Amino acid sequence: MWFWVILASVLSLGVKLLGYLLPESLFDNPKVVTMANFVTIGMLAALVVTNAFSTGQGLDIDARLAALVIAVIALVMRAPFLVVIMLGAAAAALVRLVC
Repeated sequence: MWFWVILASVLSLGVKLLGYLLPESLFDNPKVVTMANFVTIGMLAALVVTNAFSTGQGLDIDARLAALVIAVIALVMRAPFLVVIMLGAAAAALVRLVC
């Protein structure tokens, strides 16, 4: 298990260091910037869904879903980030208390 963690860490560092060797003109291309933005959004969405719905090897819907829904509503209403976190935590706590 640790072998894979260390390998992923080394590969991640290598890719990051490789990015410094790329010419700066490559990043002036709007297509590259757009693709980088979409990849970032996709990775963040995958991380949120994985953390919100997975338990071990399966999917599970529990209080995390309520926290996510409340946090999204707070973000749409442009609440400050700290308020979003507190509302999400409170929603999860309330659902766990009730269920």
